[in-house]
Amino acid sequence: MAAGAPGPVVPSRYAAALGDDDPVAVMAETPDRIRKLLRGLSEKQLRARPAPGKWCIQEIVAHLADGEVILGSRYRFVAAHDRPALMGYDQDAFVERLGPLNAKAAELVDDFAMARAVNLGLLDRLPEEAWDRVGLHAERGEESIRYTVATYAGHDRIHLSQIETIRTGLFPKAGKKRPVRKKAARRR
Repeated sequence: MAAGAPGPVVPSRYAAALGDDDPVAVMAETPDRIRKLLRGLSEKQLRARPAPGKWCIQEIVAHLADGEVILGSRYRFVAAHDRPALMGYDQDAFVERLGPLNAKAAELVDDFAMARAVNLGLLDRLPEEAWDRVGLHAERGEESIRYTVATYAGHDRIHLSQIETIRTGLFPKAGKKRPVRKKAARRR
């Protein structure tokens, strides 16, 4: 969710973005999809805000990386403890105070990809019954690992779409190869 968005996250929005797709597959492909969307953009372009008070592409990537770290701890607490409390966090404070613009975008994508790979490894090794274990989220109440995975897969899709919209809106020609013109045949 971008800065300045009203109210709490609406999980139905994420469910709609995911559709009937396999959430684990969506999560596995997200880092490569981000890399593809960033290809051809300069660091300056990645830091350009689409509007005042809105996150730039680099901040969105940092948000995904930070969220993946939080998500990993939630998976672990829920899988290992009985109905643990899951603290919420202020995503805007993370973007504002954790220095995402002091890194290169590629480093943030690498951080996200690494954290995501660690979490997918955990999900792969969890016993099936662990997927239905729940934690008590401070803002949203009871959430199972299965629900959380589906929600965050939809969250990925929302932010991928947001990055694509910013890229297309601000830099429509970025990364596009110009057509090669054939030289006109010489007349003799």
